[in-house]
Amino acid sequence: MLAELHYPSIFLHGEDLDEYLAKGWFRMGQSIFTTNFLKFKGLFYNAIWLRIDLNTFTPSKNQEKLIKLNARFRVEIKPLLKITTEHTELFVKYKTHITFDAAPSITQLLYDNDLSNVFDTQQVCIYDQNKLIACGILDLGQTSSAGIVCFYDSDYKKHSLGKYLMYLKIDYCQKRGMEFFYPGYFAPNYPLFDYKLELAKPSLEYLELATNQWKAIGEYSFSDTPLVVMTQKLNKLSEYFKQWNFEHKFFYYDFFDADLIASLNGLELFDFPVFLYCLEIGDLKNIPIIVYDVQSSQYHLLLCDAPYTIDRQFEKEDLFNKNLLRMTKHLFASESAVVMAKVLAMSWERTSISQS
Repeated sequence: MLAELHYPSIFLHGEDLDEYLAKGWFRMGQSIFTTNFLKFKGLFYNAIWLRIDLNTFTPSKNQEKLIKLNARFRVEIKPLLKITTEHTELFVKYKTHITFDAAPSITQLLYDNDLSNVFDTQQVCIYDQNKLIACGILDLGQTSSAGIVCFYDSDYKKHSLGKYLMYLKIDYCQKRGMEFFYPGYFAPNYPLFDYKLELAKPSLEYLELATNQWKAIGEYSFSDTPLVVMTQKLNKLSEYFKQWNFEHKFFYYDFFDADLIASLNGLELFDFPVFLYCLEIGDLKNIPIIVYDVQSSQYHLLLCDAPYTIDRQFEKEDLFNKNLLRMTKHLFASESAVVMAKVLAMSWERTSISQS
């Protein structure tokens, strides 16, 4: 699946967190999730998961400058046992100066509505004398860790406390003898997360969805981004359909990450962000859809149903957002656009003859 959500029922042991992180999963409240696609302001992006190889990490010149710039501040790294008034007030101030959406509160971000914590959570606190001016949260595994969030006082803007916190997290984990630090994902063509690419470029790796392998960031190519490949492959198939006057339509799917919603989790809903809609039968129980899967390098012809209808009025021309989809049957797969087009054309021809 391309989007999944798990709720650990008991404390998540270090080796289990290591395994999740290595597969491109990340903490969300008291759950742990993975996704490969994102949507911001109506536009679709890829989530490319990152990690830093701590065995080869050395501070950059910019990080060395930050160390000197912030040398007068006191740093404490300790377990996060509870959210204090200091945390809450700092997070509220932080939210007033950021340009992106954040969680309603630091408590909501870390704990949802739970009272317990299934993660081994640490905090990196920066103090100007006795005043908390920055805090970074990370979860520890056995041989790896994940940086969850950083928040800081905007009055100290010139000190780049967010970047300094990231360095402190990496340094702390390296000194503990850990192998990897996971800062989350970046999204190509969405610059909000690009700062992660500069944290430790010589030691930075990304998870390639097609092979499920970690590779050096220097090997990354935008042309290989899954959403780009999926769109190109479906457009190629569309060209064959047009030649044969085969009715179809390209759609972005608004609910590709519906399985990450707690009330829908576990329903194994359709999670591809783009597809071709074709051979409409007229009901919502047998919807023929074609996707391109970068992991199998194949086109797949699926039947889906629509177990839930969404009451929306703002449908865009190429956005499928009236129904939640769920795959009910896998019909056919092929690496070839020509073969897939022929199979659909023959099916359409037989259906037309039988109905005439």
